[in-house]
Amino acid sequence: MRVMVIVKASENSEAGILPTKELFEAMGKFNQELIDAGILNPEQAMGLKPSSKGARVTFSGDERIVKDGPFAETKELIAGYWMWNVASMEEAIEWVKKCPSPMPGEISDIEIRPVYEMEDFAEVFA
Repeated sequence: MRVMVIVKASENSEAGILPTKELFEAMGKFNQELIDAGILNPEQAMGLKPSSKGARVTFSGDERIVKDGPFAETKELIAGYWMWNVASMEEAIEWVKKCPSPMPGEISDIEIRPVYEMEDFAEVFA
């Protein structure tokens, strides 16, 4: 199964504070473990710049409304992500538990979400 593993943003990540050298190295080691285990393709792991560098497009019927960042609710923002191939949600959870804390000194959240696969839509295309 494929899952998206989402690192939630923090005040520091939204302020553009980069990880320490130690955290960068620890994350690199963790990513290499994922690659070696066949779970991660390195092109499917990215950190995101703060929302102040982004934009949001809201759809309302035919209307498109563009709002430049930053966006207010930090706890709802994403700071980075991985796409993993795992056998189960339990395996994904076990790997996340091995991850270095992505936001040292702060409470960090990592969310795991299964990805829809084509077979999930079999009923739609029947």
